[in-house]
Amino acid sequence: MKYFLILICTLTLVSTGQAQEAIVVTYQKGETRVQTNEKGELHVNITPEDTIRLKKAGQVTYRDFGAIGDGKTDDIEALAATHAYANAHHLPVKADDGATYYIGGKRRTVVIQTPTDFGMASFLIDDRETEDYTAPVFLVATALPAFQPKGISTLRKNQKKVDVDGPCLVTVTNANVRHYIRFGLNQNNGSSQTDIFLVNKNGEVDPQTPIIWDFDQITDITAQPLDKDTLLIRGGRFTTVANQAESKYTYYSRNIAIRRSNVVVEGLQHFITGEGEQGAPYGGFLHIGECANVTVRNCVLTGHKTYSTIGAAGKPVSMGTYDLLVNRALNVSFIRCTQTNAITDTRYWGIFGSNFSKNLVFDGCTLSRFDAHQGVANATILNSTLGHMGINAIGTGLFRIENSTVLSGSFINLRSDYGSTWQGELLIRHCKFIPANGRPVTASLINGHYTGLHDFGYTCYMPEKITIENLEIDDSNHPENYRGPAIFSDFNPEMKDESYREKFPYVKTREVILHRVHTASGKPLRISNNTFMFREVTVTEK
Repeated sequence: MKYFLILICTLTLVSTGQAQEAIVVTYQKGETRVQTNEKGELHVNITPEDTIRLKKAGQVTYRDFGAIGDGKTDDIEALAATHAYANAHHLPVKADDGATYYIGGKRRTVVIQTPTDFGMASFLIDDRETEDYTAPVFLVATALPAFQPKGISTLRKNQKKVDVDGPCLVTVTNANVRHYIRFGLNQNNGSSQTDIFLVNKNGEVDPQTPIIWDFDQITDITAQPLDKDTLLIRGGRFTTVANQAESKYTYYSRNIAIRRSNVVVEGLQHFITGEGEQGAPYGGFLHIGECANVTVRNCVLTGHKTYSTIGAAGKPVSMGTYDLLVNRALNVSFIRCTQTNAITDTRYWGIFGSNFSKNLVFDGCTLSRFDAHQGVANATILNSTLGHMGINAIGTGLFRIENSTVLSGSFINLRSDYGSTWQGELLIRHCKFIPANGRPVTASLINGHYTGLHDFGYTCYMPEKITIENLEIDDSNHPENYRGPAIFSDFNPEMKDESYREKFPYVKTREVILHRVHTASGKPLRISNNTFMFREVTVTEK
């Protein structure tokens, strides 16, 4: 009897930095089976007869590797075995329509490298007891190895070319410089200076993903080649049975992690059940990171219940918890995505968060929040409705918002915990703003706070130019003594006259262009309650 070893692979989970147990796939006569040894290694045997059958079928199903799909039997090993075999033979995977695959708390990640059709199948992910809450359930991974370019010791902002053979995604870090030194109840000492950009085969930097910092020193640089083909992940009804853990910052990542460039996720649905009086936060059911060119289309997600804990300042804070998370990724679009809970229900945290990314797009979405925490370079919101947590961002480049409706307290909030900074331009066109979803408030279009006394690790800017065209403000329900909406909130109530000194000066907006701004109250759009702070802003009405 011959025993052929065709695949031994150890997968490093990009999201956790922890090694996954080896999956060994063999051909041997007898029976097709999936077993786990005492070391936790998954051994998959497939008979020569089944190999011929699957090759002829041109696809693999979970049933082929022993998945039961009854909603009770833990099928995680069968799912992992199916994809391990499919990856080795470059075969697509098809779930069985009508099956319900139960996934318990065992630490086992299903690695996806071929087209996958979850179809009309259901997946029940039980987070009540887990061996490792940081390990993703599914990892959409590249098979292309990353490498470290040699001889690059510095980079300059807007540099056009680097000595890297592409096309690839380049990530650069200088651990000796701190950025995003957070202010407030979740204060911290910031993050290492980092940037991520695309280069072509000649090492030319993609002008849509420019280098945005000067790097006087580089402590780490990694280049990840881009997959040429587009990988489609479609369908599936996923339900998370929520964890019952202590409410503290132990982020659960029992999710679908996307770490491969050129991916489309189509028609996926995610639901949540079992949220109780306490729970740990989630780091995104779809967590897109360290990749480029990802589209999430026609998907239904769910906002997570908000829990509180004690923050870094020793006071209670609400914990951010996400169903959509984008970290260190480029060219990520969400097209016609919605959520199951009402976008104005304040019991649930805003559904979307991001860090260190470029070219984020919402188009045709109805979601409770857009948020760029530690910076985005260029963002676009089109044909969308944003709920109670609205639009929040800091970053650079062009922020374009068109044909959209915002229902939060301000039209856009420049995050004060990171310096209320946007170095670039803001364009608002053909939009509607319903302040606080119709509650009686004195609204401002652009909200933020900046004292000039905290070092965020960079110079802070307001948008240099703001263009507002065809904006309808429904402020019909307003408080007494209402004077009308303001362009800017009072960013610094202490700055009343020339005597106030900023240790770290704020670069203010130079120009606001208004064209066809209509208020339901009939009150005019004002500059701000703090006219002194914005006294040098030029407002032009066309």
